[in-house]
Amino acid sequence: MIWEIIKTIILGIVEGVTEWLPISSTGHLILVEEFLNLDKSEEFKEMFDVVIQLGAIMAVVVIFWKKLWPFGRKNNAHPLNKTPFGKMIKTDIFMMWFKVLVACLPAAVIGLLLDDWIDEHLYNPWTVAVALIFFGIAFIIIENWNNGKKPKINTIAELGFNTAFIIGVFQLIAAIFPGTSRSGATIVGALLIGVSRTVAAEFTFYLAIPVMFGASLLKLVKFGFNFTGSELAVLITGMIVAFLVSVVVIKFLMDYIKKHDFKVFGWYRIVLGILVLIYFGAKAIIK
Repeated sequence: MIWEIIKTIILGIVEGVTEWLPISSTGHLILVEEFLNLDKSEEFKEMFDVVIQLGAIMAVVVIFWKKLWPFGRKNNAHPLNKTPFGKMIKTDIFMMWFKVLVACLPAAVIGLLLDDWIDEHLYNPWTVAVALIFFGIAFIIIENWNNGKKPKINTIAELGFNTAFIIGVFQLIAAIFPGTSRSGATIVGALLIGVSRTVAAEFTFYLAIPVMFGASLLKLVKFGFNFTGSELAVLITGMIVAFLVSVVVIKFLMDYIKKHDFKVFGWYRIVLGILVLIYFGAKAIIK
């Protein structure tokens, strides 16, 4: 059991780092589990890879709480009206949540319809490698194309519903192809349509909340709630570690992108994707 907890801590660290950096948490978990496999059923591991992300999501909620909670009179620059109840409503935050919901629609609809098919046909190292390389190249091309250009959208409030929906379509790509990176896909899409790096990253964090809560609920329902003591300990440990690491990584990324672009992540993805192809190609030949 102790060794299982150690493996879970390592997986939680991988999740906490890769969920927010645009390098694919799902892709990394698939690869890490090739060498560090939990001694659990395949059904549990499939559920674990998704639900562990709840810990990472809670880090977003904690860090951005003031920007996410739409109620309260304090610092309410945009109250609904002057009534006692209206003064409690922060309309700007409600509008932000409406944009998040619009952006989530494509992935939510397709995810519900194709979840089992995606797991069966696309959840594999080959898809991960191709997605890593393709979006790594996309990051480099888009950052070079954006070089010297001033972004059109510099705050969350400036995001229109059309823009939010387009970002949601890019998020759909990540929902279909493991290894794409949900944050990577949405950031690429946002940069492509003139959103600043800071706003692109922040909106991506917000998008993760309903998407990952929904995906986790779906996996939990499919798995059932009859956990053994060992399974529950592994799941909770993974979530706690992912939360703690995510707090550090999110703060790092928000500081990093104020002075740097995303090209380093693009090169990392390309190198990793090539290594994955080489490793699994050699493994297939040896078999």
